Amino acid sequence: MDLNLHKSLLVIACLFCFLFLSPRASCQLDYKFYDFTCPSLTNIVRDGVLSAIANDTRMAASLLRLHFHDCFVNGCDGSVLLDDTDTLKGEKNALPNRNSVRGYEVIDMIKANLEKACPSTVSCTDILTLAAREAVSVLAGRQYLWALPLGRRDGTTASENAANEQLPSPVETVKDITAKFTSKGLDVKDVVVLSGAHTIGFARCITFKQRLFKYADGKPDPTLDASLLQKLQTTCPDQADSDTKLAPLDPLTSDKFDNVYFRNLVNNSGVLRSDQALMGDNTTAPMVIDYSRSPLLFSKDFGASMVKLANIGVLTGKSGEIRKNCRVVN
Repeated sequence: MDLNLHKSLLVIACLFCFLFLSPRASCQLDYKFYDFTCPSLTNIVRDGVLSAIANDTRMAASLLRLHFHDCFVNGCDGSVLLDDTDTLKGEKNALPNRNSVRGYEVIDMIKANLEKACPSTVSCTDILTLAAREAVSVLAGRQYLWALPLGRRDGTTASENAANEQLPSPVETVKDITAKFTSKGLDVKDVVVLSGAHTIGFARCITFKQRLFKYADGKPDPTLDASLLQKLQTTCPDQADSDTKLAPLDPLTSDKFDNVYFRNLVNNSGVLRSDQALMGDNTTAPMVIDYSRSPLLFSKDFGASMVKLANIGVLTGKSGEIRKNCRVVN
């Protein structure tokens, strides 16, 4: 190849990276990063995810949420996987994660299999990133199998305080949630698209129970569909021992990754207050309506937003490390 042409192609590649990946992403991420060092990577991750979901369908949503909670706290660095130590107070016991975030053992299992096949090669962060994608594709089909550049490295620290401060809450306003997204290099469209992940998974009653009984003037939230309200009141009675019970975020197709979540919002059947609030905002409501009408549009945009999410604050090159055990720093 002509030397000048080769240089031009390299410049174009990095320009593409700069324009289309998150501002915090690095051009050192590569779609073929493990092609020679660990060619079995994708199959090993997919097999692990398939096995986990076969044992527990909820695990698909858990892996997706685990990835989101990792990337949203100081970037995608596998910090959410670290156990507490005498010198590190990690993210697992932060309020948004404690007794709520799941899937650690699935990542452990996949990591163990990869250590046998490709020792000290694949980061826990890349495993988590791929596992989230595979979890979605298992429940949705290959149209949700977005391309991912790889080469992330693992961080060596974590922060419980950062998790408490940076993760969005189901009781926050659209404005406040959007502000947290934009601080990560995401935008309001990503808020709507990534909220669509709630088409699978469950929420604890405590996260939405106020809407069912004492939302305004001691009455239920008037924006909540009456039939859904009745169902949720049965699942989550107004007593403390129901706080940890679970309700599907998408009551219609909770075991399928689709665009029904958005149809629910249009019909005032969003379980979380932060979800239903998307229909009360002049900027986000038209997007919700568009996604409720077009599953293809949602699948395309969801993949694009997941790539942006997966490129927040990544460590590459000689930064960070490749953990041998995802729960502890080497």
